[in-house]
Amino acid sequence: MFYSTDEPCPLPHNPLKAIVSPRPIGWISTQDKNGQVNLAPYSFFNAVCSTPSIVMFSSEGLKDSARNALETGEFVVSLATLALKDAMNASSAPVETHVNEYTLAGLEPASCVHVSPPRVAISPASLECKTLPNHPMTDLNGNTLDVHMVLGQVVGVHIHDDYLSDAGLFDTAKAQPLARCGYRDYAAVESVFQLTRPVD
Repeated sequence: MFYSTDEPCPLPHNPLKAIVSPRPIGWISTQDKNGQVNLAPYSFFNAVCSTPSIVMFSSEGLKDSARNALETGEFVVSLATLALKDAMNASSAPVETHVNEYTLAGLEPASCVHVSPPRVAISPASLECKTLPNHPMTDLNGNTLDVHMVLGQVVGVHIHDDYLSDAGLFDTAKAQPLARCGYRDYAAVESVFQLTRPVD
């Protein structure tokens, strides 16, 4: 089948999130100007480049995480894993700004080194980030969208030693990171394989 996106979608649900999958989940923690902590998962999340290390997440509507990161210049990404799926899901609840999602999800926060927001203590890995300049998103017609892409340069990396191999490599299969697959579907990385690249 084929359809143009300027026409009504002929399917019961927009298939974009199922086609562009699996998508890593950025478990974003922030603080507002008054020190109120916020924690929420974002499936529009990914790494942008490695040198310097830059990640991004985007928010449809200016939600607490994006607003806090843009206003304070800081955020933390903690790895959401299969073992933490229920806590991650609980932290996605649409609650009032004053509600602490760490408490709501039964999670312990841990202090960071270079930024103020806490990380998820039990998560296998966390990235401390400083927010980079934000650029408003527009569509093909130049209309400004209520979509806010937040870019952050990684200034600190936390890794639990249990997830490092003897060779000093992060063990992705052991960590079992979660990914979003569209609709209400999720996946977890439980095995990995290697391919030799043509330049190797």
